[in-house]
Amino acid sequence: MNKSVKLDQSWLDVIGSEFDQPYMQQLRDFLLAEKAAGKNILPHSSLWFNALNTTPFDKVKVVILGQDPYPTPGHAHGLCFSAMPEVKPLPKSLININKELMDDLGINNSHTAYLQPWAEQGVLLLNAVLTVEAGNANSHQGKGWEKFTDAVISALNEQAESIVFILWGSYAQKKAAFIDADKHHIIKAVHPSPLSAYRGFFGSKPFSQTNAYLEQVGKAPINWQL
Repeated sequence: MNKSVKLDQSWLDVIGSEFDQPYMQQLRDFLLAEKAAGKNILPHSSLWFNALNTTPFDKVKVVILGQDPYPTPGHAHGLCFSAMPEVKPLPKSLININKELMDDLGINNSHTAYLQPWAEQGVLLLNAVLTVEAGNANSHQGKGWEKFTDAVISALNEQAESIVFILWGSYAQKKAAFIDADKHHIIKAVHPSPLSAYRGFFGSKPFSQTNAYLEQVGKAPINWQL
């Protein structure tokens, strides 16, 4: 992996050995080759690990899993479902997330796509794949990132206590195989994309469920207002 990439020490302590694995070397070689071919890789390399750097291991209270970064230049900044503050209109899945938040808790976040404040409170906004070629959604799937982010989930499952895992859509729900439901709280619903949101995402109340569980286990609830 790129030597200039910096990862929070709390994460290095639990998953640092992943960087020595052959798959990470192969991933690094793939990304270098893509850059050498003149392809625009999103987000900028300084933001590949933004989710982990913003939410240190020992601060994680909630995990929301996404698939891969937004492929539109200027949108992705390393947090799933989040886009840079100036992005308008909001990405369609995020519009539906905001609709559900409004229905669930009466909170209106329709003014912004920037979810960084959630991450700073302990919501790990983790994509399964941390990079993408501009304009080419899912282009970096199967290159190694999934093994790395599975290691992140496994470390949280094994070494942390009472985390809420929010799994939207079948892709994210496959990760439930790594999660001990007796130790953590799993919330599942269909994906918030316009293709599926009306099949059970709306009305699922993930935000109030999350806060109720956090309070039940003695943790501070998340302030979802942006």
